[in-house]
Amino acid sequence: MRQLRELLLEAQQNRVAIGHFNVSDLVLLKAVFAAAQELNVPVLVGLSEGEREFVGTRQIAAFVRSLREEFDFPIFLNADHTHSLAKGLEAAKAGFDSIVFDLSALPIEENIRETKQAVEALKAINPSMLVEGEIGDIGSGSEIHDSAPDLAKGLSSPEEARQFVEATGVDILAPAVGNMHGMLRSMVKGETKKHLEIERISAIKQAARVFLTLHGGSGTDDGDLRKAIGAGINIVHINTELRVAWRRGLEQGLAKQPDEVVPYKILPFAVNSVREVVSSRLKLFNSRYMSQGA
Repeated sequence: MRQLRELLLEAQQNRVAIGHFNVSDLVLLKAVFAAAQELNVPVLVGLSEGEREFVGTRQIAAFVRSLREEFDFPIFLNADHTHSLAKGLEAAKAGFDSIVFDLSALPIEENIRETKQAVEALKAINPSMLVEGEIGDIGSGSEIHDSAPDLAKGLSSPEEARQFVEATGVDILAPAVGNMHGMLRSMVKGETKKHLEIERISAIKQAARVFLTLHGGSGTDDGDLRKAIGAGINIVHINTELRVAWRRGLEQGLAKQPDEVVPYKILPFAVNSVREVVSSRLKLFNSRYMSQGA
């Protein structure tokens, strides 16, 4: 089975991106895997500290490993937004393929110092594990928000990106480029979209010269996502869109079968609802590659 680094290099060469989708139950995992398998594109499954606590760190690692081995398919596991080295080490020992070590809330000097230590400690457990660092401010919480925070002051600069990557040795960088965690209610309704600073992405890519991740991809304008991938984004994170689809699918299943109590007869509605969202996003992230007939 090919390694995640190899597939990221290939994606970068083809100017496409690997989709990263957060899961917190088997419904979401089944939906993400089914969509990726149908389109035959690599996929990243991510879990935040809260999601890992609910599902089980070792348990989700076993689930994803079983899918990869049984179907010989490039599905990879990421420890999303990990805020302590202890939680990072737990994920590394469980067999995660990558980790987002996120200390972006700290001053840049502390972020650099502690991320460098984390890279060394995590690589000592698994040298092939990819470690991602984060700089800037993109808000918090993959939830539905009433108002957007002012993120203008927290945007990442190319110089800051270069300094951070050179000092820490991270494999992947997550910058703040106009992206935001969660979605506004108007985005859920389809009335508004997030917009990205494409020139900033391009400049950061040129300065940092590592893989770049776009966090908070839910609710982003499709055209902006295409341009961002063309400018150097290699991984795009989607979470809130899946959560919205999960709830809508579940509500649909309950409404259509008001007397049903068997979970595996109700939950397929949620699986299908999430699968449609994942499929549409994977097609968008891989549109250049797919248009070439690959």
